[in-house]
Amino acid sequence: MTAARGRRLVHGCMGLGGDWDTRPYGPADIDRAEAAVEAALATGITAFDHADIYRYGKSEAVFGEVLARAPGLRERITLQSKCGIRLPEEGRPGHYDLRGPSVLRRVEESLARLRTDRLDVLLLHRPDPLADPEELAAALSALHRQGLVARFGVSNMHAAQIARLQSFLDVPLGVDQLEMSLHRRAWVEEGVLVNTPEGARTGFPTGTVEYCAERGVELQAWGALAGGRYSDPAAGPAAALVARLAEAHGTTPETVVLWWLQRHPAGIVPVIGTTRPERIRACRDAVERAPALGHEEWYALWTAARGTPLP
Repeated sequence: MTAARGRRLVHGCMGLGGDWDTRPYGPADIDRAEAAVEAALATGITAFDHADIYRYGKSEAVFGEVLARAPGLRERITLQSKCGIRLPEEGRPGHYDLRGPSVLRRVEESLARLRTDRLDVLLLHRPDPLADPEELAAALSALHRQGLVARFGVSNMHAAQIARLQSFLDVPLGVDQLEMSLHRRAWVEEGVLVNTPEGARTGFPTGTVEYCAERGVELQAWGALAGGRYSDPAAGPAAALVARLAEAHGTTPETVVLWWLQRHPAGIVPVIGTTRPERIRACRDAVERAPALGHEEWYALWTAARGTPLP
């Protein structure tokens, strides 16, 4: 396997590992994971995002199998995982768990499944209202001192939550992973629809994008391809506009959707979750080319996706 480097995309590995159940994965699942990883590397993607809960741990496990098949690959990629969500089990509800000992245990389990001795990045998957920030900070510091995790971040947290946790930490939080796409636009609309009735319904915490940009916290956009809803030009006016812009700029609809995120000055890093090699390869220009969308084109996409003009 070879890897090229360019503008950053992250491959989200949630779709690897078979079904969302506890049944074992098989050789076909490993082959599919290997094909997705090879397509990502050929596209210039060298960062891979996991979570301990994806496919009940099977996403990490099949990725570990892929690493075992490709000696030297681990040294050429960035490996990121998340912890903090516990899936429902018989007699126990699903819940969030950022207790210090739990975080240490989950990281140990992820490393074993991934067949590696370290994570390049660990994200806290969801806020846990019951987490003791001092205990959590102590656990993260221990992981860092032991060389098990190089960098830390969060997922699905707003600015005040990041700032609160950071005040207890002696290592910086460098990532916030949020749902951001042409379809999920509250992250941009909360700053534009102020003082309008629509603005009261965005639901996105005010100032989070600005907080991260000011402090050098990388914004990673999960769901960046919006589930493929803009890949078929017959799917609606927004998808038709995406197709026209893709033709005008000599690229693919997937790239146009990613360019819409990358064009924002906050330096958003899209996370693409598709496992289909052909769709991964369709994102190549989002790695190799600077976003070519003009100012008016960016707004035209936003308006088309909204279905109504901006106020």
